[in-house]
Amino acid sequence: MFGDAEWKESPAPPPPTLNVEGLVAIGMPGYMTLKFGIDPATIVVTGDGVVRYVVVARNPSGGAVNAFYEGVRCATEQMKSYARSSGGPWEMATDAQWKSFRTMNSSYTKAIAQQALCQGGAPRQSVGEMISRLKNPIRETE
Repeated sequence: MFGDAEWKESPAPPPPTLNVEGLVAIGMPGYMTLKFGIDPATIVVTGDGVVRYVVVARNPSGGAVNAFYEGVRCATEQMKSYARSSGGPWEMATDAQWKSFRTMNSSYTKAIAQQALCQGGAPRQSVGEMISRLKNPIRETE
């Protein structure tokens, strides 16, 4: 459906306003020093099958905040980073490209996709279901 060669991404809107309050934590391995959370108000599923959202990374002792405006393609297990912020204005990516989860250095995007955004190569049924899965992760066998 969304994984075929004729797929075309719809234009990404500008990043949502950065809000670090009310983030839903993403379950990550215990050895990870950064804590990740997703702003549930920013999760959007587009007609082309892309799930866009804002994720925030924080040091547990406070200090730096890094936020990323990203998209996930469940059909191809890929992500794209549209913009980033270090707590200030968004900096747009100059050459955003789709990247496979398998070749990425960071594992948080794969965790978000597996825990909440995707099911069986497609976005979950609703944003509400995605938020529920973030709040109450359930391990699935697909």
